[in-house]
Amino acid sequence: MKKLLIAAAFLYAGFGLIHAQTASPQDDKDQKTWYHKDYATTKVYGVNTQNAYKFLESKGLKPKTVVVGVLDSGVEVDHPGLIKNIWTNPNEIPNNGKDDDGNGYIDDVHGWNFLGGKNGDIDVDNMEVTRVVKKYQSVFEGPDTAKNKENQAKMPDDFAMYMKSKEIFNKKSQEAKQSVQMYTMINNSIPDMVKLLGDKTLTKENLATIKPSTQQEAMAMQVLSQVANDPQVAGKPASEVKTYMEAQMKEALDYFTPQAEKGYNLDFDPRKEIVGDNYDDYSEKSYGNNHYEGPDAKHGTHVAGIIAGLANGSEPQYGVASRVAKIMTVRAVPDGDERDKDVANAIRYAVDNGAKILNMSFGKPVSPGKNVVWDAFKYAESKGVLLVKAAGNENEDIAEHQYFPTNFKSTSDEKPFINNMIVVGSNTNDSNALKSSFSNYDEKMVDVFAPGSEIYSTVPEGKYEYLQGTSMASPVVAGSAAVLLAYMPNLKPEQIIESLVKTTNVNATNGFDKLSRSNGVIDVAKAAEYAYKNFYKAEAPSKSVKKPIKKKTHKAIDKSKL
Repeated sequence: MKKLLIAAAFLYAGFGLIHAQTASPQDDKDQKTWYHKDYATTKVYGVNTQNAYKFLESKGLKPKTVVVGVLDSGVEVDHPGLIKNIWTNPNEIPNNGKDDDGNGYIDDVHGWNFLGGKNGDIDVDNMEVTRVVKKYQSVFEGPDTAKNKENQAKMPDDFAMYMKSKEIFNKKSQEAKQSVQMYTMINNSIPDMVKLLGDKTLTKENLATIKPSTQQEAMAMQVLSQVANDPQVAGKPASEVKTYMEAQMKEALDYFTPQAEKGYNLDFDPRKEIVGDNYDDYSEKSYGNNHYEGPDAKHGTHVAGIIAGLANGSEPQYGVASRVAKIMTVRAVPDGDERDKDVANAIRYAVDNGAKILNMSFGKPVSPGKNVVWDAFKYAESKGVLLVKAAGNENEDIAEHQYFPTNFKSTSDEKPFINNMIVVGSNTNDSNALKSSFSNYDEKMVDVFAPGSEIYSTVPEGKYEYLQGTSMASPVVAGSAAVLLAYMPNLKPEQIIESLVKTTNVNATNGFDKLSRSNGVIDVAKAAEYAYKNFYKAEAPSKSVKKPIKKKTHKAIDKSKL
């Protein structure tokens, strides 16, 4: 699932605080580009982007373009901040309806969409736990008790997955319904908030002078008292509070409503009608279409911009690898949980078509087809392709709460079963509260942290927004890896990972040094120096072969023809 964090931060009607997804800090260049900062000079835990380029260029190194596969919800390939850094398939003739390069995908000029077919594109899909409960409910909890027990004994792994899925399904489906109810109530109370504020600005002092006269106004006051703590809207007049609240509630409802109505609906399954494949046949590869953007490319477009966005007009935003990377878009993540078949095929497609780094900002708690995905991981490893994976946004230890796809076949394993994946947690720009409140962690299974809170980047319709999540931290690392690989093409995935892990800026505040195996936030300039010192090998100059000089032969001249 392309896990997004919810826009509102309210305590309302007995429900807990909700983490922020969209942030709108002060509109300045410094905030928009904070994740590039040099910690040594600013004490802000950015990744030191510019100094990385300076170091590599000081060594006389010349970059080669690196293709980065963005396995996500889709990318707006003609976004003004991305269009110059979008990968184009050199062996495909656009829009001729033919598979010119013979790779099984027709007109895959900028990538492929595994969530579409002749009948359109999937927008909302259900959650993986929903699919597991639907598939196994009759197998393990059908009307025949004896048969149930027989199946449970015969299929212990599937039964364990079913029970885990059932527990999550029951909890999350109820939470989604309650959240829709809660945010609808808040949304309906916005007119009361405006009325109560009147000509006053939103401050705690002003709120203390307001006396609600009805229960509904009391609820509105409760929300306002929480919103007054938000620096984005504190001190603003009622008109701006109204605009802010309407936007926040829309985002919250847009997130929870599809979950309540479709994501946790056992009878909802758009796959057969739209894609038309046999989902249970993992050997199928040639399905989908070339709709790179899909119905909702916000998440993928934001990720792509963090990797390779280019400063555009008055917008200062640029990706970590903006000078050296091209984005290949592979759509495999719906609004809901990604399917293992699509993930495996997306990995193989990107690898086979030249991507050297794959960003995977998605995840889920169960994975019925994990072996197929793991096979794809091994395939990427055999081709020397680096996999960059978001750690997840549940504020959990992923050794206790698995977040698939994972590079550990068992949480008890000492080491990953592959050497080409780096798992990324999210940090803020506040050194005293460095871990993003939502970020997953583990000192064995999370490798590094990278900026993921309040990240400004590209979104559809040529626009820009602040979003946050480990989904944003992962492409920061993918972009950093692309910088290293562009200037030092001989680097192997495990060498890139070692360079990033061993050169982090460590912070021990609030136990941050116990949340990943690197104990800190990546510094791509330090990583570049480490990789150059320990792994770089200059390419041998191509030997020029001298062609033998042919002796001139002179024909006898027939003087009679002169």
